[in-house]
Amino acid sequence: MSDSIPTTTSGYRIDLKAGSFDGLHLDESMPVPALGADDVLISVQAVSLNYRDIAMPLGLYPASARGDVVPCSDGAGTVLAVGSDVKSLKAGDMVCPTFFQDFEDGYATKESRATSLGGLNDGVLRKHAVFKEKGLIKIPDFLSTVEASTLPCAALTAWNALFGVGGRALEPGHWVLTQGSGGVSIFALLFAKALGAHVVATTGDKGKEQRLKDLGADLVINYRENPTWGRTAMEFIEKQGGTGAQHVIEVGGETTMEQSLKAVAPEGLISIIGFLGGSTAERKTGFWDCFASACLVRGVLVGSKKQFRDMLSFMEDNGVRPVVDERTFKFERAREAYEYLEAQKFFGKVVIEVQD
Repeated sequence: MSDSIPTTTSGYRIDLKAGSFDGLHLDESMPVPALGADDVLISVQAVSLNYRDIAMPLGLYPASARGDVVPCSDGAGTVLAVGSDVKSLKAGDMVCPTFFQDFEDGYATKESRATSLGGLNDGVLRKHAVFKEKGLIKIPDFLSTVEASTLPCAALTAWNALFGVGGRALEPGHWVLTQGSGGVSIFALLFAKALGAHVVATTGDKGKEQRLKDLGADLVINYRENPTWGRTAMEFIEKQGGTGAQHVIEVGGETTMEQSLKAVAPEGLISIIGFLGGSTAERKTGFWDCFASACLVRGVLVGSKKQFRDMLSFMEDNGVRPVVDERTFKFERAREAYEYLEAQKFFGKVVIEVQD
């Protein structure tokens, strides 16, 4: 083992009791554990943010999280050293930690869900980290570390939504409805267009409408100007000879589900991914709405390592590159990145560059 291997590192932790971004604090003397036989030490180069990451310090995250956890699930880095039994990775490889550290294939279980990063277990917003070999995936050379940092949660969630249900995987000519211009929705748009599918995208920001069209959206609907955007999407798709959206990427939650049900095709799939729209005391949707739409509604929990490999192969074969917001943030200014994401000024993925 090289003498240059660090024993301490800098990283952030979150005090979940703070209820604000004041709970995000920098610890400059985090211990770096000694490597076990199946461990890998990485130098984290870049970290990307998901809504989940800002929801935790703001007290909006509905699932369990550990107090004083190192935040963020999505990052990429370079292997510095490996344990004696590690076979698939070597020093110098670019890797991403997987969102679930122990989820190789099949369906997520209670046990595999307990291995998530950035909530129940320390995440990637630190300069160095040690992970098990099985919790890392090698990234192809065509991607930069900044681009790769966007993949573990956002990209894989979109991939699972579109391709994760047997018999209902996205096909050329299908219609996809995406909501907003965040990571999951943008990745769904990119994957769909690369496959030869059609996309109706929604946004609440007029300044982002053309950018969505530039990425290939066949129709962009401003949901602030058109509150019945689900019906508008359906009517547009029907004029093109379709029956509705075979896939709806539902990131809004209770406030958008009503319109998603208006847009979905019979036997189509609504993938419930987020809760960006918050909650409402007024009942919006229920059993009869789902029955009347004759669709499938599925909660998506990121994805497996096998799906991650399949996604990387598709991206490389089709030249799909992540969309990263034009503004990136230095490690010392992580809080500004959190505030930027909360303000919803971004387009694509918000990235923190960890190492200079």
